[in-house]
Amino acid sequence: MGRVSDRPRASRGVVKFFKPDRGWGAISSPDLPHGRDAWVGFSVIDMQGYRELVTGQQVRFTFEQAQQDSFDYRATWVRPVEE
Repeated sequence: MGRVSDRPRASRGVVKFFKPDRGWGAISSPDLPHGRDAWVGFSVIDMQGYRELVTGQQVRFTFEQAQQDSFDYRATWVRPVEE
């Protein structure tokens, strides 16, 4: 992974749902255009060990406009917010 300064500005969001058996889910954020959600796959989760998100979890993430299943946006980097 690149350094944080190499990435676009990260948005804050909330995990809408995550299916650990499938390895994907969705993130909601006011930064996503038109009130849409972003698709997120386990491979872009920036954490040690088993990469999984939990519904309602706060995250920082970057995204791109890209068609993924029924989503118009795809997360490109996700990190859970430490509380």
